[in-house]
Amino acid sequence: MDNWDEIRTAYQVARLGTVSGAAEVLGVHHATVIRHIDALEKRLGVKLFQRHTRGYTATEAGQDLLRVAQATDDQFSQLSARIKGRGNEVSGELVVTTIGGLSQLLVPILAGFQAEYPDVQLRYLTSMRLFRLEYGEAHVAIRAGSPPQQPDNVVQPFLTLKSAIYGSREYIDRYGMPDIPNRMAGHRFVGLDDQASRAPFAQWMRETVPAHQVVFRSGDTRAVRQAVLSGVGMGFLGTYERTDGGDLVEVHPPLEEWESRLWLVTHMDLHRTTKVQAFLKYLKDHTEHLRDEVV
Repeated sequence: MDNWDEIRTAYQVARLGTVSGAAEVLGVHHATVIRHIDALEKRLGVKLFQRHTRGYTATEAGQDLLRVAQATDDQFSQLSARIKGRGNEVSGELVVTTIGGLSQLLVPILAGFQAEYPDVQLRYLTSMRLFRLEYGEAHVAIRAGSPPQQPDNVVQPFLTLKSAIYGSREYIDRYGMPDIPNRMAGHRFVGLDDQASRAPFAQWMRETVPAHQVVFRSGDTRAVRQAVLSGVGMGFLGTYERTDGGDLVEVHPPLEEWESRLWLVTHMDLHRTTKVQAFLKYLKDHTEHLRDEVV
């Protein structure tokens, strides 16, 4: 590829946000960085960066280039490590994306992984947007529902999450214990602010709980959890979130129809890299007890 040096330069500028930072990493003069950026923008016919006093910010086109270049850089780094006999090293950036609401479960595991592999820089992304592994937007994705069907992805079963309805001790003391789904009049609920959510428990709530009784909605699962803990109303939480002593009361036990399947997804180009394999093994090892119990 004749312009790989220019693409690599643009990748470092997008990653670091400054010409000086990219020049230092690449070991070139800052004028070379600027020349590469100008030449690449001219060749592609688009602006890759917005220039401002604090540095360079990638445009949408620049972000697309960053994703492709990052995936390519990962593969070159892995190839280089194997050639130099350093194939067992685990270092560099690792991007993990999940559905919302799993941070309480996963962040301690991510912290343990980073403690074991201190040369790894972790990025943990949660968003309603589906990050595209084929563009290098993430190394590992944890997705819910039916098995992902995107081509060129490696899909493995991970966990089955159980959900139950909880209320705070304060809420139960104030409103009493309901008989769900038979006697719920006068009770208050907390739910997701997504009427199109395909989460099994969200569908059950739409079909079973009158809309006027859902007094608090949020797209932020942490806010939903905090609203339940604060006594705003009852709501669905994962059974793995039962870590608040007596503050949470199980109002209705888990039902099979509320369960969500989780899948580990990696792109075939990066699946066998040492870094990804090390993370997948660590993740599986540290959730083995949850798979046995079905969370």
